[in-house]
Amino acid sequence: MESQVDDGGSVDLDGARLETMSLEPLLTRDYETRPSLVYERLRQRHGPVAPVDLLGVPAWLVLGYRESLEVLQDDAAWPKGLENWRARSEGRVPTDWPLGPSLEVNHVLIQGGPGYPALRTAWDAALKPFQDPRHPQAKRLKTAVTAYADELIGLVGQAGGTGLADLSAQFARPLPLMVASRLLGFPGSQGDDALMDMWRVLDAGPDAEPALDRLLAALAELAAVKLKTPGEDFPSYLLAAHPDLSLDELARELFMLLGMTSDHVGILISNTVVEVISGEGGGARASLSAGMVRESMNRVVMRKPPLVNFVPRFAAEDTPLGNQVIRAGDPVWVSSAAAHADPLFAGHVEPGTTVSTRAHLAWGAGRRQCPARELASTVAAVGVGRLFERFSHLELALPVDQLPWRSSPFMRGLRSLPVRYELAATPGTQVSPVADPEPSEPTAVDPTLPDPTLVDPAIRQRSSLWRYLTGLIGVGR
Repeated sequence: MESQVDDGGSVDLDGARLETMSLEPLLTRDYETRPSLVYERLRQRHGPVAPVDLLGVPAWLVLGYRESLEVLQDDAAWPKGLENWRARSEGRVPTDWPLGPSLEVNHVLIQGGPGYPALRTAWDAALKPFQDPRHPQAKRLKTAVTAYADELIGLVGQAGGTGLADLSAQFARPLPLMVASRLLGFPGSQGDDALMDMWRVLDAGPDAEPALDRLLAALAELAAVKLKTPGEDFPSYLLAAHPDLSLDELARELFMLLGMTSDHVGILISNTVVEVISGEGGGARASLSAGMVRESMNRVVMRKPPLVNFVPRFAAEDTPLGNQVIRAGDPVWVSSAAAHADPLFAGHVEPGTTVSTRAHLAWGAGRRQCPARELASTVAAVGVGRLFERFSHLELALPVDQLPWRSSPFMRGLRSLPVRYELAATPGTQVSPVADPEPSEPTAVDPTLPDPTLVDPAIRQRSSLWRYLTGLIGVGR
């Protein structure tokens, strides 16, 4: 029995099942160093949808732009939710599968079923104060991000007005940590260890499971504090919008926010810096000099999206997709990086145009687009803008093709970003990290905890993150 597909080809509905096919391992050395070559090889062999081995588990990888849109925009045909995974319900997914810990956290980006609409509505409500530029909270957050960026740049500058720095370790990764701690309302520097564990989970290494346990315990403790004494922070707003959330459920949602506003934003900052100072993006440097930081970032997420593979969806029934038949319950991973390289998409992106397309899939598509995309974009844009305002000169300390990359099943970013820098002779206006940017506006602060919007130098010195950053000053000079 055959079924016609959109491109005029045909697929055999009685063909081989995923679990019986010859599978090419996805996460190889080639994938870490040159993933574009892996995507192209798979596309040549299988077309827009390829069967792959994902750390010992069979899965479909969607490489085509049109097929990616089809999956992302049709929640009924391609639902989320691990309960839809046939192999998992049949006990065929190893209990020690490295990706298990991060996928078992049933937060808003993974969850399916009838509880999702109410949860997503609550997320939108809780994020609105931070994403609506007219809201006082959004204005305070932007001011705080600027202050944190200046603080980190000041640390780099302690080694001298010129020198060598790792902008990944010394800026791009810690900046979103500081922002995430503020959003979550962590007291003092308690968010440091939580984010470090978040990185371990996202990298899917051997210590991912214990790291997840520690992280969820810390977030559950924070959730209990917010339930007892709400503040002006994301956990409190989410509880107000969805009061039926249990502490465990709230901790899982905080896990998602921590991941989105930390690793994702850090990678976006680093990738944007590389594109701008290397000139890879064609009009990126011109865009930045014209004050169009957002446009530069938009070019970056088309060429090097931080989130390269979305969490899986599952076929609701046997469905033709590309040149394959996806059986009911098969896992389907959409690759935004591969879809952006599809000639159907890439062939319509003109590198020399002033404004690039917004049709990319970096934040997903359809009703389940990332709820924190505006927040993440704002933090990254402020960070990148501050770097190029405070440094009069930045250049890569390595050839662009020798920069060290790290790849996980979800994310792709730089292990380090070595640069030679020169601080501007007259730096931009400093924003005091201890100042309340809008003191006339009353704020509801947890009276039992230090205000997380303020930076206490003594706390900074005791912070494990700050001790680490201080130890990096002048390294490589």
